[in-house]
Amino acid sequence: MTADDSFGRLDDDDFPAYTMGRAAEMLGTTQGFLRAIGEARLITPLRSAGGHRRYSRYQLRIAARARELVDQGTPIEAACRIVILEDQLEEAQRINTEYHEGVRPSGAADA
Repeated sequence: MTADDSFGRLDDDDFPAYTMGRAAEMLGTTQGFLRAIGEARLITPLRSAGGHRRYSRYQLRIAARARELVDQGTPIEAACRIVILEDQLEEAQRINTEYHEGVRPSGAADA
């Protein structure tokens, strides 16, 4: 991937554009927090060629939600589980809406 390719992907929510240090700075948290939510399998950062963690904007939004819950006193493992369940609920609601609107849900198999 060239530098021009990377620049064009900055609008992509799934592009791993942020280093661990930058991600922690943006979230106002520590690198240890990011490692902890990674160990809890809330997010799995991609790795650079040198093995460094890289985060996408989508992953930063997930991490920010977990941080909100932890800041409110929720244990990190519970916060991660809550965020996972919230994400699953949002996906189920999206599929349900598509179904009721007569639109075939994304990822649905042919009958």
